[in-house]
Formats: sequence, C-alpha cells, structure tokens
Amino acid sequence: MTGQPAKPTPLDAFRRARRMWLKGEKISLAALADDLNIGRATLFRWVGNRDLLVGEILWSLYEPLYKEARAKTPGQGVDYVVGVFRYINTTILHFGPLRKFLHQDPEYALKMLTSSHSTLHARTVEVNTRLLKDEVRAGHLSPPMNIQSLSYFMVRLAESCLYSDIIGGREPRDEELEDACTAVRILLGGKV
Repeated sequence: MTGQPAKPTPLDAFRRARRMWLKGEKISLAALADDLNIGRATLFRWVGNRDLLVGEILWSLYEPLYKEARAKTPGQGVDYVVGVFRYINTTILHFGPLRKFLHQDPEYALKMLTSSHSTLHARTVEVNTRLLKDEVRAGHLSPPMNIQSLSYFMVRLAESCLYSDIIGGREPRDEELEDACTAVRILLGGKV
C-alpha cells in the first residue's frame, strides 16, 4: 500500500525558504506556497509575511554563530567580549550568501539586517546585552556606560563595517573590522 506524501508543515516551509535564501534565490511567498502545494493563506498563517520569514532565516544563521563564538573564544572580560565580537563579525564579513543578499537588493537587505524593527537587529542587541551582563555578573567587566546603550553601539559599529559597501560605497575590509574591535575595547573601558 502506498501512502500519500506527508503534508508539509511550517518547519518544511521554513527549511525550504532557508535553502532558497542560502542559494541566493529571492524569497517569494507565492512561489513557496506553490512549491509546497499549499494555499497562500496557510503559508501566511505559518510564517507571517516575507519580512518575518527572512528575519527568522537570518536569525537561524546568526544564533548558532553567536553560540559558537561564545564557546570557542578564550578569556574573560574585555578580551573575551572583543574576541566574541571579532569572531562573529569576521565570519559574517566573509559569508557569501549574505554578500549576495546585500548586492541583490541593497535597500531591502539593509532594512532586514539593520532596521531597529528587524528581527535580526533586535535579537542581536539582546544577545549582545546578555553577553555583557554575563561578564559583569561574573565580575570580569565593569563598563563605563549603560549596558543597553553599549550593546546597541557595538551592534551598530559592527553593522557600519559589515555593510559599508551599501551604506558608504566602500568595500568592507578586515582592517576596518579590526579597528571596530579596538573601538569596542575602548567602549568597554579596556586598554588599547
């Protein structure tokens, strides 16, 4: 007896969209619904709108990178925070699918990556704040400013380096990212 193919699930929709994004394909909810053989209304119930879906895809790539950076970076305090910052942002700087995303539709990509209302930006500030608070609680860090502000500034500093080709018309460079690491060290109250 042959069974019917399994009905697609919200996770199937997310996985298919993530694969599309990683291959550099533009996410179209209409095409995704057709591909999954489901109605558009069903897909919208599952994933929300395109912006929410792309935000979740971006977060699904960032969150494991954040955890990996925290696990692989040695040290504590200022050195640890700067090391995590460097690890994450160096990886992002050289991530091909993200570079392609930025160059295919720069205005949309910047909105999804850097808008204060974007899923990725808000969650990035949140996990960065958690990192800072963990180091303060452990007695390894005593920043000279409000942790929330510091976290926000660190994320914005990274964004200005990572997306400088779109924001300022100059290619992102490892040397500039290293300068951003020095700036983060200073913001944390560390010695240069």
